[in-house]
Order: sequence, then C-alpha cells, then structure tokens
Amino acid sequence: MPDATYVRDAFARIADRYVLTNHVLSLGADIWWRKVVAARVKSWRAKNLLDVASGTGDLALEIQDHCPDCEVMATDFCAEMLVHASSRGVGHTMVADALSLPFDDASFDGVTVAFGLRNMADYPAALREMRRVIKPGGHLLILDFSIPDNLLRIPYRWYLHHILPKLAGLLTGQRDAYEYLGGSIETFPSGKAMESLLHDCGLTQTSSTPLTFGVVAIYEASKPNA
Repeated sequence: MPDATYVRDAFARIADRYVLTNHVLSLGADIWWRKVVAARVKSWRAKNLLDVASGTGDLALEIQDHCPDCEVMATDFCAEMLVHASSRGVGHTMVADALSLPFDDASFDGVTVAFGLRNMADYPAALREMRRVIKPGGHLLILDFSIPDNLLRIPYRWYLHHILPKLAGLLTGQRDAYEYLGGSIETFPSGKAMESLLHDCGLTQTSSTPLTFGVVAIYEASKPNA
C-alpha cells in the first residue's frame, strides 16, 4: 500500500494542474464517471454526505450540482488540494486523514471516495473508519481505477506504465508524482475482491459496476441497520 507522506507531498506538488491533467489523461471520461456517481448518490436522497479524499473537489462539486438539498463535506489530507476545492465552489472543506476522521459515529447519510482509497496506507482501516461515520442504513460509494479483464487489458497496462507517466510529466512538470500510479492500480483490489473487502469491513449489499470497458469501477455498499 502507498506511503502516506509520499502521496501527500506528490499531490501537493501537482495540485495546481491536477484537474486539467485528469481530463487529458482520461480523454475527458473522468467528467462522465463523476456524473454517473452523482446520479447514483442523488437516488440516496441524503441530507448530508462526506466526500473523502476529495482533492480539488471534482466529485463534491458534481454532487452539489445534482443534489442541491444535500450538505456536502469535502475532506482531504492534502491542504493544497482543498484550497482549489474551496476556490472552485465546494461549500464545506476540512483537512482530515481518512484513517482518523474528525466526526462522530453515524454522522452522515452517505460517504463517497473517488480515486482516493487506492492511495491510502491501509484500505481496511480506511473503510472501517468510513463505515463508522455512516448512519445505519446509509451508503458508501467508491469510484476507482481497475484493470480490464478483456481485450483492452494489454494496451491499457502499456499505457499506464509507459505513456501516462510521460504525458503527466509534461503537463505537470512532476513525472515522478505519477510513476507509482500504474503499480497502485495493478495491486488495488477490484471486482469481487473489492466486494469481499467491503463485506469484511462490516458493509453489506455490496456491488461492483465496471465503466468504460473496465478501466474504472463503481463499488457500492451499505451499513447495516442493526
């Protein structure tokens, strides 16, 4: 699992160009992925929601747009990223480590985390902490990269390890900040493995939905009522 200090420093260095770089590297698909997530969150009819590892606030902003009656709190352990989130219109932000969230038990109707869990030092500990702050019957949604299990698998892996770091380096001037990305995606649990991890962390009604031929996936789970 990634080193927390390295990840925080890397994101601090690329914060200024993070949004543009994501759009270019995904060919704009990341915009659609977040719209799909926001539409699912809207169906929760949540009154309040926590967006963990919110970064520059891309998902929090999309949820605010789709769910105007929901109060969204965006947290991240990289203060430099949250500066951009606030300036772009995220209403509530807080610097916080996902492994030790500064909220009471059962504080939120739902929790989202987009492209953030994979960067955390301890996946199970982070998931248990997210579960802790969700109200009974509430929801968790994870959006993250995965490795396709189809004909796209080989060219996608080649892109991850050979093209993406170079292109990201040109866009940000910080190629080393993206060097670890391919490896982190390779080792990140996906599909049934992620569903099993969610279940082991005390969540139920788990599901996984691949998007864009399996390049990314949405994972959903619920906190039991009892």
